[in-house]
Amino acid sequence: MRTRAVVLREVSTRRPYERTAPVAVEELELGAPREGELRVRIAAASLCHSDLSVVNGDRVRPLPMALGHEAVGVVEETGPGVRRVAPGDHVALVFVPSCGFCAACAEGRPALCARAAEANGSGGLLHGPPLLTDAAGQPVHHQLGVSAFSEYAVVAQESVVPIPADVPFTVASMFGCAVLTGAGAVVNTAALRPGQSAVVFGLGGVGLAAVLGARAAGASVRVAVDPVAGKRELALRLGATHAFTPEEAPEAVRELTGGGADVAVEAVGSPGVMAAALAAVGRGGKAVSVGLPAPGRSLEVPALAFSGEGKSLLGSYMGDAVPRRDIPRFLGLWRSGLMPVELLHTGTVSLGGVNTALEELASGRAIRQVLDPSGMLAA
Repeated sequence: MRTRAVVLREVSTRRPYERTAPVAVEELELGAPREGELRVRIAAASLCHSDLSVVNGDRVRPLPMALGHEAVGVVEETGPGVRRVAPGDHVALVFVPSCGFCAACAEGRPALCARAAEANGSGGLLHGPPLLTDAAGQPVHHQLGVSAFSEYAVVAQESVVPIPADVPFTVASMFGCAVLTGAGAVVNTAALRPGQSAVVFGLGGVGLAAVLGARAAGASVRVAVDPVAGKRELALRLGATHAFTPEEAPEAVRELTGGGADVAVEAVGSPGVMAAALAAVGRGGKAVSVGLPAPGRSLEVPALAFSGEGKSLLGSYMGDAVPRRDIPRFLGLWRSGLMPVELLHTGTVSLGGVNTALEELASGRAIRQVLDPSGMLAA
C-alpha cells in the first residue's frame, strides 16, 4: 500500500529548518506485514530531540530514512504469528523491539537488546529488512523500527504495547519514549526512594518526564534546571519544588539538600551538563545521563568523585524500562493525576508542518509537538 511519510535524505545543520527544509513528505510504498509484524495506522506521533539528532547528524543513521519513533496508533492488520494484539487495538509504539532471548533481555534489560540494536542500527525491522521503498523503487530505512511520521507503519509485534482505548492519542503518544526514558531514568536506573532529593538538568520532554517521575516516586526536594524561563515555570506546574537557571543551580542545590542531591538526571546530551550533574549529587549520590551527545565528544570529571566520594555516573537508555510493565504502570500514574503528561503537549501539526516543528524544537520553544499523520486527531 502507499503511505505519506516524512523522509530525510541528507543530514543538515543549516537553520532555520523551516526555511532550509531538510526533510520532505514523500509517498512511499509500504510492504505487507511479515510473520511477527503488524500494520498500524498512526494516530499521533511526537517530535523528539532524538529525531532532530538524526536530522543534524548527531545520531548517525543510514539514509534515506523515514523518521519518527514516538507514537500511538490503531492496529489494522496482523501478520502470521502475531498474538499480542489484534485489529482495532490501540498500541503505544516503542523504539527498542526487544527479542526476549538475548543476554540483556534474559537479565530483564530489554532496552539493551542486542538484536534490537542491530536491527535499529541497520534501519531495518526486527524480523527483516526495510519494507519501505520510494518512487524510484529504492529502499527507505526505518527509524528505530517505527518510522511513525507516516500515515501507516509496519512494525514488529515486539515494538508495540497495547493500551486502553480511552487514553487520548496526544497523551498516549508520549509514553513510548519521553515518559519511558525520563521517568524510567528516575524510577528504574536511579531507583529513587521516597524522601530522597532529585535535580533534573534540561527540561525538554524527557527532562520534564523525569520531573514527573521524581514527583511520583516521592522525592522530597525536586529541583528543575534550565536556561529557559518558560520551561522552568512548566516544571513547577508539573511538580518541581524549585527551579533555577544553570548558573543558580550549584549553590541552590547544595543549600536545599545539605550538600548535594541524592539523584541528578542529565537530559541535555552535553558533556558539560553531565559533569554538572555529577557535581550536583552528594556523597554516595547517583548521576544519571539520558541525553545523546554528538559522536566524538568526551567527558572529563574529577576521578576522585567515585572511590573518594562514592558517587555513581550511570547511563540510561530508554530509562532501563520494560515497556510492557512500565507503560501500563505510568499510565496508571497519569490516571491518578500524579503524571499530568498532557501538560507536555505544546502543539499539534500536520505532516507538512514538520520542518517548522523541527525549528521550534531546535530553538527550545517547544516541548512535545504532536504530528497528526493520518488525520485521526482532526477527525
